[in-house]
Amino acid sequence: MEALVCRKLGDPTTPPDSSETTALSVSTSHPIPTLNSPTSIRIRIKSTSINYLNYLQILGKYQEKVPVPFVPGSDYSGVVESVGPEVTKFRVGDRVCSVAAVGSFAQFIVAEEKDLYGVPAGCDLVAAAALPIAYGTSYIALIHRANLKSGQVLLVLGAAGGVGLSAVQIGMICGATVIAVARGNEKVQLLKAMGVDHVVDLSKDNVIESTKAFLKTRKLKGVDVLYDPVGGKLTKESMKLLNWAAHILVIGFASGEVPVIPANIALVKNWTIHGLYFGSYGVNDPGVIKDSVKQLLSWLARGLITVNISHSYKLQEANLAFLDIRDRKVIGKVMITFDDPKTITSSKL
Repeated sequence: MEALVCRKLGDPTTPPDSSETTALSVSTSHPIPTLNSPTSIRIRIKSTSINYLNYLQILGKYQEKVPVPFVPGSDYSGVVESVGPEVTKFRVGDRVCSVAAVGSFAQFIVAEEKDLYGVPAGCDLVAAAALPIAYGTSYIALIHRANLKSGQVLLVLGAAGGVGLSAVQIGMICGATVIAVARGNEKVQLLKAMGVDHVVDLSKDNVIESTKAFLKTRKLKGVDVLYDPVGGKLTKESMKLLNWAAHILVIGFASGEVPVIPANIALVKNWTIHGLYFGSYGVNDPGVIKDSVKQLLSWLARGLITVNISHSYKLQEANLAFLDIRDRKVIGKVMITFDDPKTITSSKL
């Protein structure tokens, strides 16, 4: 099968196989994974999401290290191609999505039945592949951790990125007043078209001044929940907008700078600071992930959330996707999609 292999740690924005020293290589004869338990399932992948974590993983800068060589990847969707003899929930031809630690940048992947989610009729498979990590992160952060309620004020930094757009939509579903922070006219116009209450364009506006002016028009005191995948100076500025007993959701550090949150101010203002690492839930509390993905798929099927696919690339063009992520050109999600391969004979254990 075709697979994107990280043969050494390095820059994923360099075209695969462009030299003998590139990090990425496209293999056209990678072994098709076999069913490894009675309840395992092989999926023919339709689409797989490229996340910032994949970029960091190939660079060797992610918190979880993977020995090379490996096939990168995370959330994906596809069609069941083969099932183990004790599988009861799925059959060949069913549409599914899931999350893998590695391995989804390939035409096939094997997963356990318990880790798969059926994709409802009417849901686009590419959108389903973009859902679990970005939208799952925001769902757990906003609903499970911060307990966002109707009428509260939600401030989303990096609001046009993958997790940012998901947080904006979930905030709107919760009935919150949503303030979105982004940079550039294209991103701002998309957020306005979604019906966000207020958009701060960092290319020309100051987050503190713009947000305070908006809050004044609504007779609101401040921000109740800060959703922060950016870090750096923007976090420091945004903290000046927080209400007493506000929640700070630490999602990531796209700016490259880890912010300092003063513990003395958090004490005086009774702030709650939540670190949110999606992957650790799979080990420590997998039921939370299952509940979130099932709810998100239901919302997707009902049209309550939409996934904005900024770009979609072939496997051989993966470096272009990583360039988009590095240069912050992504509005929503960037994906790798596969053409349907030639039929491969199904097999069971």
